[in-house]
Amino acid sequence: QVQLVESGGGLVQAGDSLRLSCAASGRTFNMYGMGWFRQAPGKEREFVAAMSWGGTIIYYADSVKGRFTISRDNAKNTVYLQMNSLKPEDTAVYYCAARPVVTISRSEDQYAYWGQGTQVTVSS
Repeated sequence: QVQLVESGGGLVQAGDSLRLSCAASGRTFNMYGMGWFRQAPGKEREFVAAMSWGGTIIYYADSVKGRFTISRDNAKNTVYLQMNSLKPEDTAVYYCAARPVVTISRSEDQYAYWGQGTQVTVSS
């Protein structure tokens, strides 16, 4: 079992930045592929970014490419999502997810463990 706890969400203005954190506990974190997903009101959950165990493979959704950066510190069992140039359409609940293999996926059904989510609201 892996427990994931997100933090760092909040209310910001368009153009601002936020850094989300996801702290993991339980089994060996550094053998897990990690991802970030988000769900806006009235919409399905969507992929945002993912990073493989060693950090050598990274995926981003087209909508966030160039603005968001995923990173991880395996020594701290934490994965981060740095979000710059935020837009109102980035408003959503952001979820951290883990899959017990070193690779990553853009599909949420490939992730076994999920955090409770953290709200990000971007005002115009």
